[in-house]
Amino acid sequence: MRIAAGIRGTKRAHRLSLIAAIGIGAMAFTGCSAINEQSTTRVYSASDGVRLDLGQLELRNVMIVSEAADAPGRVAGTFYNQSASDLTLTISGAAGSQTDIVVKAGTHSVLGTTGDEHVLSTVANAPGSMEPLELRLSGASSETASLKVPVMDGTLKEYKNLIPVVTPSALPVVEPSAEVTAVATEAASAEATTAP
Repeated sequence: MRIAAGIRGTKRAHRLSLIAAIGIGAMAFTGCSAINEQSTTRVYSASDGVRLDLGQLELRNVMIVSEAADAPGRVAGTFYNQSASDLTLTISGAAGSQTDIVVKAGTHSVLGTTGDEHVLSTVANAPGSMEPLELRLSGASSETASLKVPVMDGTLKEYKNLIPVVTPSALPVVEPSAEVTAVATEAASAEATTAP
């Protein structure tokens, strides 16, 4: 009887030590997540652009696609209107360039297609850097904010077709000054009088 009781006591001790080892192991594994940040609770931009909540307008993956510094840049991103009325977002960039984005109530607007006309006439910074923008929201609420967005070029194929193309009609027309016109007129009349 004593031998059987001793064997039972040993088995019980083994079971208790095994349960204790499992408990300590479980605490060791769960302890890591107790003191470290959980990546699923961190808010971040999952793509190349940046994010911002401006009043009831949520800006996601906002960036500019441009060929070079001092060139035009297309605004790309998704804009979610959480309000019950239409909102207008004015984006102002370098050298007084600006564009207006109208987002209908309760919907979203996706910018970043070749037919999209939301283009800033001048982007101060080269691709690979951050461009400062001023944002002004008007509609049901008025909000303002500053935002730095990345400038991308056509290196990545998904952005290649988004680079704004400058058409000759978009270039400024330079009228000749009165002095240039007078010199050209004198040269033309002198040539006409010396011609045989």
